[in-house]
Amino acid sequence: MHGRSRQVMVLGGVSAAAALVFAANGQRAGRTPADYWMTAETTSGIGGMISGRSTRDMMSAMLGRGGGGARFAHTLRLQLGSQQRPSSEPAAEHLPPGALAVGPSLPLVSPRRDQASERPEPGSPGHYERPRGRILIFWGCGEHARSGQPAIIDFATLTAGKAAPLFRGVSLHQATAPSPARFASYGEWPNARLARDVPPTGSLVGEHVVRGNYSPELRFTIGPAQDFLGPVRLGASATAASGATSGAASGASPITWQPIGTAQGWFVSTIGGSASGDMVMWNSSEVQTADLSADFIAGADAARLVQQRVLLPRSADRCTVPAEVIAAAPQAMLSITAYGSEANWSYPPRPPRAPAGWQPDWTAKLRTKSTYRGMLGMAMPEMDVEGAAAGDRDRPAAKKRKRSIFDKLDNLVPR
Repeated sequence: MHGRSRQVMVLGGVSAAAALVFAANGQRAGRTPADYWMTAETTSGIGGMISGRSTRDMMSAMLGRGGGGARFAHTLRLQLGSQQRPSSEPAAEHLPPGALAVGPSLPLVSPRRDQASERPEPGSPGHYERPRGRILIFWGCGEHARSGQPAIIDFATLTAGKAAPLFRGVSLHQATAPSPARFASYGEWPNARLARDVPPTGSLVGEHVVRGNYSPELRFTIGPAQDFLGPVRLGASATAASGATSGAASGASPITWQPIGTAQGWFVSTIGGSASGDMVMWNSSEVQTADLSADFIAGADAARLVQQRVLLPRSADRCTVPAEVIAAAPQAMLSITAYGSEANWSYPPRPPRAPAGWQPDWTAKLRTKSTYRGMLGMAMPEMDVEGAAAGDRDRPAAKKRKRSIFDKLDNLVPR
């Protein structure tokens, strides 16, 4: 059942009176658009360090190997915006499927206006201070960097507009998430009232209901292809020290990973510092571009960027960091991102040829990606990951190995 009649249905924490007030206001004012975003990310490596785990398990997770329990985490952010103002305190909630394993209701809390005013809008300019030093930019998978690399940004000699050719951007459809600044009413989760972790076994698959006293009821179903992406799992070469002894003979660093069936494309990048103080950046794009790993990418954009060779295809399972990058920054942070599909819903459903000015009662969006972050090029000879994860307690005292870095780190962290 859809439409106005559904707005007066009352479930859980939203009162019948508030729902009726919303329905009446909505009828007087016509359609009141509401926009809902779900941002679902799977993080592994450093990002997958789940609270409560021992340091040896967290370090094993960072290396993508060994360790007890899950080596990744699910993060979920919910944002509801509406142009409708409630007649009482704003109240909204998300009723997830049981498979998510976070409880029957997730409250979408509205931040106080004084708190909301302190939050800058994404992309809003802040205080600008002219940076110093140089940035060396490499791109493309392979044993060696292409001719003409690196592109260099020297902030000492930089003039207006000079950086633009070096960071050749790609065309992306950038939608803007709901926020207190853009909507009359706004609610989000996690929040101070409830910040429950989504367990690694949690799943988005099933029916979702969002309701409140400042928006119509939203109801949509998420299928298996739209669930959390699987974690990025590395091959042995990515967890070893870079260089001729453990990588390619040239000094390049090969990286391998396991494919994720629902991924639409891949992006690999590193960032590190040289001995002289330069920042060294590299990414897997075959064309010069800026780092995309922090962004979510819509499905249509992902397919196009694969064709343009900005993203590696969904079937990709390897990439080699060129030797010149390793030589410039022997120790660097590695990021591997798998982009999932983007799902969109609305009521009424968008017609195939929507007329100009078509406006639904509500829209909902789901974005997914999976990201690994860890260290590339850090030689850790004492890190016997598998042995450390298993522990020494089962070994005879006479045969116990020397203390590993895991033991030393565990002693520094309060239990």
